[in-house]
Amino acid sequence: MEQLEGTIDQVVYYNPENGYSVFKLQAEAGEMTVVGIFPPLSPGEHLKLSGHFEVNQKFGRQFQMESFSLALPHSTLGLEKFLGSGLIKGIGPVLARRIIKKFGDETAKVLNEQPEKLTGVEGIGQKKLAEILASWQEHQEIRDLIIFLQEHGVSTTMAYKIYRTYGRSSFDILKRNPYQLCLDIWGIGFKTADQIALKLGLPEDSLDRVKAYILYLLEKDNEEGHVYSREEEVAGKCQEDLGASLERLEAALSALSLDRSIIKKETPSGCHLYRPFFYQAEEEAARKLVSLASQDCPVPDFDLDRKIEEIEKKSGLVFSPLQKKAIKASLQKKILIITGGPGTGKTTIIRAVVDIFDSWPKKVLLAAPTGRAAKRLAEATGREAKTIHRLLEYQPKGGQFKRGPRHPLQADALIVDEVSMVDLPLMYHLLQALSPEMRLILVGDQDQLPSVGPGNLLRDLTGSGIIEVIRLNEIFRQAKESLIVVNAHRVNQGQPILYPRRGDPEADFYFIHQENEEKVLGLILKLCRFSLPKKLGLSPLSTQIQVISPMYRGLAGVDRLNLELQKVLNPNSASFKLGSKELRTGDKVMQTRNNYDKEVFNGDLGMVAQIDPRKLRVLVDFDGRLITYEKDELSEIVLAYAISVHKAQGNEYQAVVMPLLTQHYIMLQRNLFYTALTRARKMSIIIGSYRALHIAIKNDRPVNRNSYLKENIQDLMKNPPANFHLY
Repeated sequence: MEQLEGTIDQVVYYNPENGYSVFKLQAEAGEMTVVGIFPPLSPGEHLKLSGHFEVNQKFGRQFQMESFSLALPHSTLGLEKFLGSGLIKGIGPVLARRIIKKFGDETAKVLNEQPEKLTGVEGIGQKKLAEILASWQEHQEIRDLIIFLQEHGVSTTMAYKIYRTYGRSSFDILKRNPYQLCLDIWGIGFKTADQIALKLGLPEDSLDRVKAYILYLLEKDNEEGHVYSREEEVAGKCQEDLGASLERLEAALSALSLDRSIIKKETPSGCHLYRPFFYQAEEEAARKLVSLASQDCPVPDFDLDRKIEEIEKKSGLVFSPLQKKAIKASLQKKILIITGGPGTGKTTIIRAVVDIFDSWPKKVLLAAPTGRAAKRLAEATGREAKTIHRLLEYQPKGGQFKRGPRHPLQADALIVDEVSMVDLPLMYHLLQALSPEMRLILVGDQDQLPSVGPGNLLRDLTGSGIIEVIRLNEIFRQAKESLIVVNAHRVNQGQPILYPRRGDPEADFYFIHQENEEKVLGLILKLCRFSLPKKLGLSPLSTQIQVISPMYRGLAGVDRLNLELQKVLNPNSASFKLGSKELRTGDKVMQTRNNYDKEVFNGDLGMVAQIDPRKLRVLVDFDGRLITYEKDELSEIVLAYAISVHKAQGNEYQAVVMPLLTQHYIMLQRNLFYTALTRARKMSIIIGSYRALHIAIKNDRPVNRNSYLKENIQDLMKNPPANFHLY
């Protein structure tokens, strides 16, 4: 083992995902290239290294680090370089020079022991001093934490997340209960927490280990759309994955149930395990919905038929009998569901209902789950529409909605569009915020995929039997001219698709037969780079051209498509690499989890507006809102040149391109294909095999989700509890 000592001159490369670093070190023998796994380093820092020299065929002689120790720079020049590197907030090159000039060799001692002396430096007042000291202390704490966690195989990115979550309590929590990490920090799974815990000496049969795994399994089920987990399945996984005995498992379940970390509910189909909030949301949502459905509400004192005729004359439309029925029911029912596929007139009904409420006059609120859906609703009605989160006045700092039982929404009616995207938790909060006089009109397409979040809400409500449901099934004249709309309905009914007439310049739907996956990839790249932008008059980087794939893996899967599309559509923009991920200015990106602090949500699409490669910071434009992502937050965004069908739900694009191959067999389902098809407004192009197309249309397997909302509603109607009351 050879020894090397010196000062960092330049950090050439640093991967925050695993800490792999390449830097230039000034040693007594001259400049050396050092490689290895390190915490974040800055120019000017002094290192003592153990390792060996090796010759890399591409980069020449390098020192491969095996172990190291850190110290502040020995020289004033090194210390100035370190302080001016940008690592310590509040100090730049100019201020670093002033500090060194005033304190010289005593600078480190002043920072550690007599920081108040820094106010004697020009440009440092009390506010600046506080910023510098906080950053200095945080730097030391993060450094110690990173080194500790790297010894246990945890990346520096995760170390940053841990520190941002727990701060100075990080070491205490890691030593007391490492399993807390997988419950509190998005991106840290049970395996990582378990690895740390076992290395810290916790026994494999620890009760804390079994409890943590049970909670982790419940959380993973919630992420997959389930409201509850089945006890027998959880028990089986604990026994299989942890080797937990039945006695240990029962003790863990009992302890979790006793401290209300989980709620157990016995049902005819078995024992359900809930995380407390989801139990409350399901129970309370059922009560509110039954209460709404059981009430009468004021009806207009004017002739509704005549009012509908007036709207027909004014708009030049003729409503179908079902549309008239939906409009009337919206004015007569306390809660109503209007569902139907594309081209069936859902938006037309909303416009008419809003007009009638205005003339009553009654106040109507409009909402939708996503920003884009709310924008479309506002454009269609000419009235303000908000996301549900904005309507309920979400407070990021407290993690709560301002609107609720104590501060309800004030209006006579609320219309929610794209309700198929609404999950159980959001519906619970919405119902909590309704004032007693409000009526609720839910509009959506129940044949689309269920929400990304937990629950199967729209299907549960339409299947409950207590809420009036109006199903629109007639395609109107203008929509009949669209093969996108016609084929969407045919797919939904299990019928073969129709193809455009050869050479039809007005066709909006195409199926290109190609079974070779590599050629499918090539066709997608060509369409997105040349054909579609030219035909639609759009930039190749436009968010209105979207590739949607059924799967993530494979040549025509989301992951590979994103890499290839980035190469051809955005090749020369400013960029930086974050481990295996490369982001470029102008890239289309997508948020992958709800971030209430930033008010961006799972599935939101944006464009990279600016990159700071030195600080690993990215600025993303979400429909005019610029959101900053620090280096430890970048795992929340992914490239979105291609996205999955689930992520596309609720959005619409001028053009959609979709590969459909037998390699996607596991995901070839009717409602998935139907959802993808209905995302396109002007052009839908399917590229793939006839066999895959046939499988997707014929496979009508329902999406099974653990949800008990429908049964709760039906039980309440049959056997209302003694304390049950209306609003």
